Amino acid sequence: MHDRFLRACRREPTDVTPIWFMRQAGRYMAEYRELRKKYTLLEICKTPELALEVTLQPLRLGMDAAILFADILLPLEPMGAPFEFAKGEGPVIHEPVRDRAGIERLRVFEPEEGLGYVLDAVRLIRKELDGKTPLIGFAGAPFTMASYLVEGGKSSDYRLTKQLMWSDPEAWSALMGKISEVVRRLLRAQVAAGAQAVQLFDSWVGSLSIDDYREHVQPHVRYILRDLEATGVPVIHFGTNTGALLEAQRDAGGTVIGVDWRTPLDKAWQRIGHDRAVQGNLDPLLLCAPRAVAERRARAVLAEAGGRAGHIFNLGHGIIPETPVDTVKAVIDLVHSIPRASLQGEPDR
Repeated sequence: MHDRFLRACRREPTDVTPIWFMRQAGRYMAEYRELRKKYTLLEICKTPELALEVTLQPLRLGMDAAILFADILLPLEPMGAPFEFAKGEGPVIHEPVRDRAGIERLRVFEPEEGLGYVLDAVRLIRKELDGKTPLIGFAGAPFTMASYLVEGGKSSDYRLTKQLMWSDPEAWSALMGKISEVVRRLLRAQVAAGAQAVQLFDSWVGSLSIDDYREHVQPHVRYILRDLEATGVPVIHFGTNTGALLEAQRDAGGTVIGVDWRTPLDKAWQRIGHDRAVQGNLDPLLLCAPRAVAERRARAVLAEAGGRAGHIFNLGHGIIPETPVDTVKAVIDLVHSIPRASLQGEPDR
C-alpha cells in the first residue's frame, strides 16, 4: 500500500511529506461540476456509486489519501431533524432544536440503520482503492453539529447556540450527549467498514472561549476521540480558528491535531507537543494566489515543520470552489519534490 499518509499519522519517518486537502473532492473540479448538473449534493451522498466516483476524482492530482465524499450533516435526518441545501443559503434545518422538548425528540440511531448508504460507500471506495491509497472517514464534531441544529443553518455569531449553552447547561449537555453518541457510533462503523483513518471536523468551535470549550464541549469530544483511538486507526482532531484552544483540543484527544493557517505551524506544534502528529496549515485562499506565491508559502509551512516525522501537509480549512486545479497540482508536486530529511532552516514568509 502507498502508506506515506498513515506512517506520518503514526509519527514514523517518510520519504517526503504526505499531502491531502480538505474538500479535495468538490466544486473546484470540472468533473464534479458536470456530475452536479445531473444530481444534487444529497443524491450524490446517498448513492454509494456516485460517492465513490467523486471520492476518486481528485486522486489523479497525486493526493496521498482519499477522503470519503459525504456531508457532516447527514446524521441529522435519521436523528429526526431533516434538512435541505437551499440555493444560495446552504443547509437549512426545517425544525431547529432550541429547547428540552426538541432535544428529547432527537433519536440516537445505529449507523447501519440510519446511514447505511454512507457505510456502503466506504466499503465500495475501499474495495476500489484496492490498497493503493488510504481512505479517511469523517464526521462533524458535537459543537458544530449542535450549532447547525440550534441556529437552523449557518450563523455569523452562534447567538442562539451560546444562549442555550449558557441558559440551560443541562439541556445543552443532553443535546451534546446525543450528538456525541451518534458521531461515535458513525465513526466506529466507518472504521469497521474499512476507513483507515478518521477525522472529526469542528468547523465552528473557534467561536468559543477556552473556558466555555473546557466546560461545555471538551468532555463530549473526549468521549468520542478516546473511544476511536482504541480502534488503533489514526484519529485526526480538526477545528478552525482554534489558536486559543490548541492545548484543550490536544487534551480532548486525537492522535493527529489539525492546525489552521492563523497559527504558525512550528508554534502550534510546540504547544500541542511533539508526541502528537500535526496536520496543516496553508491558508486555503493561497491556492487562488499566483502560483509562485502559493509555492513559496507552501515551502514556508514545510520549513516550519522542520522535517520532523509526523507532519501531514494540508490546508487550514477546505478548498474553495474558485480554486484553480493547476495550482492544487503544483502545490502537491512541490511538497512531493522535497525530501523530508532536507527540510531545515527558518521559514521564508
